[in-house]
Amino acid sequence: MDFLQVIFLALLQGVTEFLPISSSAHLVLSSELTGWTDQGLAFDIAVHLGSLAGVLLCLRGDCRAFAASGWRWMRTGRCDQTLVLLLKLGAASLPIVILGYALYDLAEAQLRTLEVIACATIGFALVLWWADARRGLGDALSWRNALLIGCAQALAILPGASRSGLALSAGLLLGLSRMAAARIAFLLAVPAIAAAALLAFWRLPSAPGPAQPFDLGAGIALAAASAYLCVRFFIALVERTGLLPYVAYRLLLGLALFGVLLAR
Repeated sequence: MDFLQVIFLALLQGVTEFLPISSSAHLVLSSELTGWTDQGLAFDIAVHLGSLAGVLLCLRGDCRAFAASGWRWMRTGRCDQTLVLLLKLGAASLPIVILGYALYDLAEAQLRTLEVIACATIGFALVLWWADARRGLGDALSWRNALLIGCAQALAILPGASRSGLALSAGLLLGLSRMAAARIAFLLAVPAIAAAALLAFWRLPSAPGPAQPFDLGAGIALAAASAYLCVRFFIALVERTGLLPYVAYRLLLGLALFGVLLAR
């Protein structure tokens, strides 16, 4: 791999995984514009692990609280609200894990087309716009809402939809505030990314891919750094800026993808 490709794809993964702008749309557009060879499954796993490390670092306070609550439950049998939230997040993660495993081959073979990605990029931009306009002020996650957000997130099997964008939109439509919905979307990213990396590792062929150990290490580090900065600053800015800039960006990205289609 060209080292410029390593840098670009790692940063792209780290940022677009957590913003509601669709990582798959960016990967397709970048490959169309650059003509780079496929980076291989090993590199995909590496940048997913980097993204996972970045979001865990940013959410380390939540992670410590979950670990302490789980340990307290094992010692005393007392289930507090932090542990209940962790259980809700686990339940919300089941739909995307199950659907992703069941439909992975179908999505890769039949849905990962430029036409599907362009339509999903624009269509879910409008969903995000509508959801932001109907946002609430709540910050508590009920069991019902956790399951509904999880089902919405599972639609990310459709390339171009954006996992974070779907979780964020569902949270807003269910009455959460922007900051609360963003926090839930980022917490749900942890099991989703871990499951995606595990599935990719399970499908990793025995033959080595084009990525070399140095490329893999650089990909992990760059994806982790960009993911950390993205999560940290998005949570800080979303309440002030709203989601309209991301809606506009998705619309422009979708039009660019349609432009690529017309130019073929």
